[in-house]
Formats: sequence, structure tokens, C-alpha cells
Amino acid sequence: MQFENTLDFAKSLDKADDLGRFREQFIFPTQNEKEFIYLCGNSLGLQPKRTKKMLSEQLNNWGDKAVEGWFEGEEAWMYYHKGVNALMGELVGAKAAEVCAMNTLTVNLHLLMVSFYAPKGKRIKIIMEKGAFPSDQYAIESQVRFNGYNPAETIIEVAPRAGEHTLRTEDIVAEILAQGDELALVLFGGVNYFTGQLFNMAAITKTGHSVGATVGFDLAHAAGNVPLSLHDWNVDFACWCSYKYQNAGPGGIGGVFVHEKHFLNTELNRFAGWWGYHENGRFLMEKGFKPEKGADGWQVSCTQVFPLTIYFSSLQQFEEAGFMQPLREKSKKLTVYLQFIISQINKEINLEQFEIITPPHEEDRGAQLSIIAKNKPKEIFNALVAKNVLGDWREPNVIRFSPVPMYNSFEDVFRAGALLLEVTQQLLKAEH
Repeated sequence: MQFENTLDFAKSLDKADDLGRFREQFIFPTQNEKEFIYLCGNSLGLQPKRTKKMLSEQLNNWGDKAVEGWFEGEEAWMYYHKGVNALMGELVGAKAAEVCAMNTLTVNLHLLMVSFYAPKGKRIKIIMEKGAFPSDQYAIESQVRFNGYNPAETIIEVAPRAGEHTLRTEDIVAEILAQGDELALVLFGGVNYFTGQLFNMAAITKTGHSVGATVGFDLAHAAGNVPLSLHDWNVDFACWCSYKYQNAGPGGIGGVFVHEKHFLNTELNRFAGWWGYHENGRFLMEKGFKPEKGADGWQVSCTQVFPLTIYFSSLQQFEEAGFMQPLREKSKKLTVYLQFIISQINKEINLEQFEIITPPHEEDRGAQLSIIAKNKPKEIFNALVAKNVLGDWREPNVIRFSPVPMYNSFEDVFRAGALLLEVTQQLLKAEH
């Protein structure tokens, strides 16, 4: 497609967008009585308008039924998570029994590592991406220490080549093969939070298994962002948050995936809790943990009804949109258009002011472009916020823009680009 840096062209793309109807289903933040151009869904998704109604219904259930709400009504809380799991499974390419909404992301990561990081003999090492989100780094370090090993000797980080910002799949594969029978676990992000790089999870999983390692993913920036096929890729486990691309509210409930091949493995360690006990016998209050079959057996605490309701409201929108494939196609067009706009800004100011460090091909990234601003980076970001463009700032000089296909438009991208050009010209002119 031949792009144009004009408002009319952006509007023509929006007119042809079948997903454009979802924009009106969200609440946009405002400043000075004017809506933001919101390009920060990679950090916190917008609130769906339906969420308040669904949450009010559950608040009413609590008021009307109190404790009987666990067992009475069409949405009895005892089984409420099952409807969520069915939609969540569709979203991540899993069977409903392989997923469960529970806890929060890093709590789930720890619980899953208890089961799937089992160092023994010389097979003790973990491979991860260099520059993973800090919470992953801290969780992995602490799990290694908990098992009695030295993180400096046990954790292998795969880094980009000199002068490059992103990882090559061939280098990830080569490092896995090099570690071989010393490798216990491969644990990567699905999409890197900083660069927006989408990793080849199928290739990573296949290679990890070829050397006898377990393979898991933190999908915080991937779930609801890119199509996933966790079951078919034979991934061992995964976890994610729901408050970024899945719009389930700040600190929203997390999700886990455990491949069904592990369901009958009684040798797996796990930190057990009452709600993970076999459902039919849960209220017998008997000693001796008997896990519920499937990912539900990793639950430790009872269903978080209100966070789950917020998540449910968002997942219903994904179902109405046809889940990930239509959203992914629009997402790729949005980032390609933004990429074009950034290139036009550099041409207009006759300076390579903005460098995109996200992979240049849309198949290799999610709904995000990370952009180095080479001059006046923080001033440019602050000026954009003052003009109602809300992206995301990362030290020392990176602005992340995340056009989310569920609610962002091509006009958003055009207008954000026009304002980026305006504030950049003003700031660079003032400097000289």
C-alpha cells in the first residue's frame, strides 16, 4: 500500500476498518476537556464501557446473596472462572482446561517455576533474554537462590549483537544448543517490553525441548497483542497479566497456561492451596492435597470475583472481534503506518532525529514502536503529553508508542505524528 501523510488518507483507512466500531466502546482519558490520543496500551489498556455495568451486577450479587453468591444463580462464583477460561483459552491458543485466571503475573511466575524449574545434577541453568522486564529478572534470580545456586553462574542471558537492539532467533537457538544438557529451563518473554520485539516462540520451544529443557514464557506484552498457539507449539507453561492489551484494569488478574501433557505428572512440585483442590471434594475439607485436573489445580486462593469480572468484560470484546487474527491484521497496518509517519518526520526536519529500535518488519513485532529521540528526548515527550498525546517514556531516551487495534485509529497515528513533528521543530529551533 502506498501511504500518505495526510488526514484524508488516515480517515480513508479508518472508514475501511471493520474493527473501528470498538473504539466507541472505550473510555478515553481527558485533559483540559479534550481526549488524549492514547498510545499507551502496552502499559495500561483503556477501560471498556461495559465494565462498569458488569461489575455493578456482581456487586449487586454480593449485596443480594452475600455468601450464597458462591453457589446460587447463573453466574455462581464457584464456577465463574470457567467462562473466563474458555475465552482466555481461545485468546492464547489453548484448551480451556489448560488455562486459569488467577493471582497476578509475578505471583503466577513464581508458582509455575516451583513446578517447572527442577534443577538436578548438572542440568541447572536457565536461559532468558538480556533486558527482560525487571520483575522477571528478580523472580528468576530469587528462584535460583531458593534452589541453592548462584545466579551469576546459573542464569544465561542472550544479548543482541554489538550495534543491534534486538535478538536474532538464530542466536537464541545457538545458545540453547550450546548449553545442551546443562539447561533446565528456557524462560523468555513473548514480546520484549522495551523494544517490542516478537520472539519466535515456536522455534524457541522446539529447540529447548530438543536438549531436554522445559520451556515457558512471560506473555505480559504478548497476550491480547499477537496470535498465540501455546498448545500447538507444545509450550510447557506460560503466564500473563491482563491489564495491558487485554484492558482488565490496573493490577488486573493474571492468567496461567499449563500444557495438558503435564496434568497427570504427579512428580511435579507445586505450592498447593485449597482452591486448587479437586473441585468435587473441595468442601469435604480433607487432608492430603488432590489437585483439580488442569491448570485449575495450580490455584491457591479462591476466585477473585471482581477482578475476574473486569477481565471477563474485556474478553467478551475479543470474542466479538473474532479474537486475535482480525486484530493482528489491523495492528500490523497501524505500526507500518506509524513507521511511515516517523520516516516522514525525519525527512521534514532533514535530520535522523528519531530511530526506531523495534524490528523493522511488522511480522517481528507487536503493537508497538520504540523510538529513540536523539535530541531533547524528555522535552519532546513532555511536550507531547501537554498536547494530549500519551505514549510511554523509558530512560534514557526512548518513547514507546503503542497503537492498539481494539481502540486506536489511523487518524490517531496521523495526528500523533503531526504533533510530534510540531513539538520537535519547536524544540530544535529553540535550541539553535
